[in-house]
Amino acid sequence: MQRTQPPFRADHVGSFLRPADLKAARDKRAREEITAFELKSVEDHEIEKLIRKQEEIGLKAVTDGEFRRSWWHLDFLEGLDGIEGYEMDQGVAFAGMNTRARGVRTIGPIGFTDHPMIEHYRFVQSHARAIPKMCIPSPSALFGRTGRAAVPEKVYPNLDTFFADLGAAYAKAVRAFADAGCRYLQLDEVFIAMLCDPQYRAQWKERGFEPDALGRIYGDLINAAMSDIPADMTITMHLCRGNYRSTFMGSGGYEPVADVLFNRIKVHGYFMEYDSDRAGGFEPLKLVPKDRTVVLGLVTSKTGKLEGKDEIRRRIEEAAKYVPLDQLCLSTQCGFASTEDGNTLTEDEQWAKLAMIAEVAQELWG
Repeated sequence: MQRTQPPFRADHVGSFLRPADLKAARDKRAREEITAFELKSVEDHEIEKLIRKQEEIGLKAVTDGEFRRSWWHLDFLEGLDGIEGYEMDQGVAFAGMNTRARGVRTIGPIGFTDHPMIEHYRFVQSHARAIPKMCIPSPSALFGRTGRAAVPEKVYPNLDTFFADLGAAYAKAVRAFADAGCRYLQLDEVFIAMLCDPQYRAQWKERGFEPDALGRIYGDLINAAMSDIPADMTITMHLCRGNYRSTFMGSGGYEPVADVLFNRIKVHGYFMEYDSDRAGGFEPLKLVPKDRTVVLGLVTSKTGKLEGKDEIRRRIEEAAKYVPLDQLCLSTQCGFASTEDGNTLTEDEQWAKLAMIAEVAQELWG
């Protein structure tokens, strides 16, 4: 049976490859060759086209592709009170490369007053026939990337105070999206998923932090973010082990975080990375509560090779041994462009994957 409420049988994580005209306009704006208004006009035009394309292939939820952002997380975090962006000495290490050396850090008490992404949501809402979906980074994105480097002791000597302020700011932000009409919001969560990686866990132990305790803290931050939502609002979380120019940060099955994910965190659904053996098996899904939905990220966004529909159906049937088919949906494992750099595939390959997802969902669930 198809679903009338999100997440949907055929869904997606949110970001799309940036079109050539948008990339050119952003480059011109960086060189101050066009105004901010002129850039916005290009963004508006490209987002309207993107919304129509998502609807045409049968997706019931649409996003702006994160076309107004450079990063999946930093642009949002910089919009919170008490946080600034800055150029780090070096980027974050991924498999085979480092990211661009951009970061965020706290410079004062963290809070929420207003945010430009509220208007970004309203634009999608005003142009979409399908349900508009908003994607923002999970609260852990501020701390889990660089730890204390993002939270100087002179600003927050006590990390408990920092986490309390961060959770409260997120609660206000999520409520602001709800008040703007948003009823489908996704929290992109990398750093709980990274706690599946033995090396990442060892790094935090060396810094003096207990990895399982961090997982509980991150889970409580998500619950805090959801603490003031209306009854008809759906909050999902997307789990990813890194997605930068088709590379990744970590590996490991969900077993180390299954209890936090399924017993502590109160989200309505989980977008779970499952496109490779780096994510382990489906066995942890046996802990999924009966009132939650799992969106299986079986289709990779990292390469252009199109998966076979028979193989995707087989893997869904395998997952259904641990959680009922009626609680399952299908998507890509991540977005196609978590940063404006994008992954190494073409726009045509991107759309072919999403069309295939829609077709498989229709065949399986009617």
